[in-house]
Amino acid sequence: MRIAGLQKLTLLDYPGQVACTVFTGGCNFRCPFCHNAALVLPGITVLPQLDEEQVLSFLRKRQGVLDGVAVSGGEPLMQEDLGEFLEQVRQLGFNIKLDTNGSYPDRLMELVRAGLVDRVAMDIKNSPALYRDTAGAPGLDVEAVARSKDFLLSGTVDYEFRTTVVRGLHSRESLEDAARWIAGAREYYLQQFKDSGGLIDGAGLGAFDGEEMNAFAEAVRRWVPSAQVRGV
Repeated sequence: MRIAGLQKLTLLDYPGQVACTVFTGGCNFRCPFCHNAALVLPGITVLPQLDEEQVLSFLRKRQGVLDGVAVSGGEPLMQEDLGEFLEQVRQLGFNIKLDTNGSYPDRLMELVRAGLVDRVAMDIKNSPALYRDTAGAPGLDVEAVARSKDFLLSGTVDYEFRTTVVRGLHSRESLEDAARWIAGAREYYLQQFKDSGGLIDGAGLGAFDGEEMNAFAEAVRRWVPSAQVRGV
């Protein structure tokens, strides 16, 4: 498996857990606002590649100290041997959270049904009509994303949906359409865009202020009463 980074301690990436975050390299999306461009774009920089055994050795030493492992990216479900890695993490007794863009529904369902994932955080990029442009993926199968979304809405596994709200890509209307698409979701977060300085393509993009973000959250609660603002 292609492991491109390890954050040894996080209190944010896995709600309610003292965790570490494993970052996988590679993604099938090219969201212009992505803050992990180094993980997404091949050749943009030379990333350190961590051996699985290095990560597992670290986890063995953190048994009883860490509660969970968050697996992020990039897009982790691109890694065909992800399941084998998660099995080893599970054997060490850790809870597992998976971040995904939702474009690999069959792999997502397989891992959840195998008992290898305790929580899923899935990005909702925008309204369905604007999904391909927002994801920077003209050939994206939005129906595949919809399958992942519907699977999570079924309540099979603990989950959250999240949308990074970007001036230049989102509007009240598009966010309302996105919320309608996930109506009744258990958890939905509108995340304030932050320019990390390492974006894929930040031209023309910006952040909405706290007042605007709260107004968006109020608007989408018509369909998702749980909606909250994150990062303001």
